Amino acid sequence: MHKLAKSVVKKPASGEVIIPDKLYFRIGEVSRLCGLPSYVLRFWETEFPQLKPTKSGTGQRMYRRMDVEGVLRIKNLLYDQGFTIAGARQQLRSELKKKQSPLPFVTPPANRSELKQVRQGLREILGILNAHR
Repeated sequence: MHKLAKSVVKKPASGEVIIPDKLYFRIGEVSRLCGLPSYVLRFWETEFPQLKPTKSGTGQRMYRRMDVEGVLRIKNLLYDQGFTIAGARQQLRSELKKKQSPLPFVTPPANRSELKQVRQGLREILGILNAHR
């Protein structure tokens, strides 16, 4: 009987997974890349809101690179660092909050007169919007 050759995932000496440069990965590919059964990936989709692969027209799960990176991060938290699912979910939330920083182009008004000008401008915009309803 002939066996189909499966793509081999090469890992550098550090043990880090190298994610191929592709737009989308099927669940089987992600399973091999991450060393996890497909059912675990499907379960994690229900437990981690940030893990949402799109589905093709045939219903096949299509993971993007950021989804694969998310799977690897979840695996690290659960398997290597010993987090519970709830703990890993909380850790990912806190990491996301740290990454989000205030918009660099927004600076608070320096004094009351600037704040009054901003309020007046917003009132004018509101008046324009209400007039067009």
